[in-house]
Amino acid sequence: MKIENMSFINDLGKIIFFLFLLLSAFLLTAKSERKLPHYLFAAFLLISVIDLSGFFLPPSDHKIIKDFKLASVLLQMPLYYLYVNAACYYNFTLRKKHLLHALPFLFFMGWFSITGISGQNDQAFDLVSTVQYYFYIIAVFLVLRTFKKLYQENYSSNHQLTYRWLLQTTILFLIGNTFVLIREFLKDNETAFLYLYTLNSLFVLFVISWFVLNALYRPNLLAGINKDLTPVQEIEEPQKEEPEQLKNLLTFMEVEHPYLDDKLTLQKLAVQMGMPEKQLSILINQHTGRHFFDFINEFRINKAKDLLKDQPQLTVLEVLYEVGFNSKSSFYTAFKKETGVTPTDYRKSVV
Repeated sequence: MKIENMSFINDLGKIIFFLFLLLSAFLLTAKSERKLPHYLFAAFLLISVIDLSGFFLPPSDHKIIKDFKLASVLLQMPLYYLYVNAACYYNFTLRKKHLLHALPFLFFMGWFSITGISGQNDQAFDLVSTVQYYFYIIAVFLVLRTFKKLYQENYSSNHQLTYRWLLQTTILFLIGNTFVLIREFLKDNETAFLYLYTLNSLFVLFVISWFVLNALYRPNLLAGINKDLTPVQEIEEPQKEEPEQLKNLLTFMEVEHPYLDDKLTLQKLAVQMGMPEKQLSILINQHTGRHFFDFINEFRINKAKDLLKDQPQLTVLEVLYEVGFNSKSSFYTAFKKETGVTPTDYRKSVV
């Protein structure tokens, strides 16, 4: 049974290794307007491959390779953190200061080359790598929280897909790390260790397959937003003239229909209104109780309801593009959020 399990793990490792290389090659060669997120994710995958090669390759006797393989773990989360930033913000660029993320890796490479990999060094490395891992996980969640707030306050297009992809990926990494931690506690129980190792291998295979499918079927997943935006600060006492400005805003929305522009942003609407964007953002947030994203979608959904009712010759797909949405999934999600039913069911109920 032990030999069979090890053989199965070995075979899974080869498949995982191949898929990681395949996805890395795809990311490095795929045509895209935004190369940096692809390059960073490919670098993350290639570094991960070095660590995952332990699934099926025997330990190397070459000291430099052995040291690099162990220390490279400290490059994984920094690369993922940089990838998340690049995925969220279209104007994120790599700077010299980002080299600081490589300092733990360089330190341990130097330390291992001088002192070797001993039991004491290994324990210190495990402690640092664990602390580093959770530090970057927290940092990633903070980046995602800010990203979600910014796109809701400034964009009418759907960046929810990017947010959800990155959030799900981060959660999957957390689950995978949990398997590793449990596996370490069970390493003295050979049977349990092998079963968990097999489960961990299957989980990694699932995750990389999920990555490949998303990369192939969602090539424009990472549109990104402006990193120089700042979240709106809550204010306790709005200016007295804002209710009149709100009336002007609502009138402008009803008469000019700016929401029909699928690329409408807070900045564009502010220019059209002749109003400072910060003032417009506060106006929408404080006096409608909605983010810009939901505020615009409310008008789009109301327009869609009229079209679904009065123009039955239009397909649902034609309606969603007509009112300013650019994807079927985002339209269905927004429509059901506003009405409680799908566009198709709504049309059946009113026609």
